[in-house]
Amino acid sequence: MDTKRGGAVDNSLVFEKVFSKQGKTLNNPKLPGNIFKNKGIIRFKRMDFDKIKAEDRYGFYMERYFNSLLVVERKRSERSRKHFLLMLVDISKVTTNRPSSFLRKISNVLEISTRDIDIKGWYKNKKILGIIFTESQKGCWKILVTKIKNNISDMLKPEIANAIEISWIDFPQEHDNKKNDGNKSAVDLYKSQDLETISNKAGIFAKRSVDVIGSLFGIVLFFPFFIVIPILIKITSKGPVFFRQERFGKAGKTFSFLKFRSMYVNNDSTIHKEFVTDFIKGKIKETPDGRKSIFKIKNDPRVTPIGRILRKTSLDEIPQFINVLLGDMSLVGPRPSIPYEVEQYDLWHHRRVLEVKPGITGLWQVEGRSSLTFDNMVRLDLQYIKKWTFFLDIKLLIKTPFTLVKGAY
Repeated sequence: MDTKRGGAVDNSLVFEKVFSKQGKTLNNPKLPGNIFKNKGIIRFKRMDFDKIKAEDRYGFYMERYFNSLLVVERKRSERSRKHFLLMLVDISKVTTNRPSSFLRKISNVLEISTRDIDIKGWYKNKKILGIIFTESQKGCWKILVTKIKNNISDMLKPEIANAIEISWIDFPQEHDNKKNDGNKSAVDLYKSQDLETISNKAGIFAKRSVDVIGSLFGIVLFFPFFIVIPILIKITSKGPVFFRQERFGKAGKTFSFLKFRSMYVNNDSTIHKEFVTDFIKGKIKETPDGRKSIFKIKNDPRVTPIGRILRKTSLDEIPQFINVLLGDMSLVGPRPSIPYEVEQYDLWHHRRVLEVKPGITGLWQVEGRSSLTFDNMVRLDLQYIKKWTFFLDIKLLIKTPFTLVKGAY
């Protein structure tokens, strides 16, 4: 098949298939629908081929396809630790009477400024172009930004060149370039149009509706506990009723996480920091029953007597319905992470705190509770993000009470 880059697609494309003497197919590739057979030849019916084109006529990948490639490259980098650079060319402020001519020129600029293996497309359709410099060297952004800026100045009129803004994301992000003008946060990579995350508006609305209704129902249902538990906490130990702690939410946004206080006040958090570090790195010793890890510290000396009961029954989690109602959390999602916990994360672990809202319950809480390794807990969180449906949330919400009955330990 011979087609020119950026040219029109021939609607009479023919895909030949080889048949055996018995009439059976020797090769059986999966082809799009709307086809008909004629003596061993398969042809596409005439249709709108723009629906299946990956590039526009200027050689730029379409927005949705480009962002899906960006997600794949980010995930590859998380695993391999090989750097890549995302450069964003903002043309939204450019005013011209000949937009087609301008796009051809900017296409030529990027063509001579990039390699064949680099990926060019619409990060935001008709507004921001993106270039993924795959397997780039650490710190190469300085050279590449200068090169593209110079080519833009040489090949475009000054008034147009000055209206173009360039920014970039060096991933994994290095601490030495975070303060440079134009450098964007790596968190923006997790805001791209990931086809595996909850991206449709109907899904987001349905999930938020369940969160609001469910959190109001939970507050009303457990209202007696909001009276009894504070009294028990005050009788058995000094300090506030609620425990507040900074946690990470969606896209790295922090919020005040609420629980009924189950520990003595002014306790030393070092024991938990050390435990979390060892747990994430897989250094937790086996328990007497042979299990590799326990997410919660057994016999934690910081926990009060009433606190042990609250933790065992998960009643200390009830105030999180308020977090859900405020929009900081969801009923279902990965557990919210503590800042010093995130500092120990591997690159691929960060997806659980960046792509969706944290939740009160989730897939690993129901399937594995506290008996999983940290890596497997994260894998279940990522599986939830990938396979999310409205009915999956309902299923997990129904199964959660039965899991709580078995106890947290």
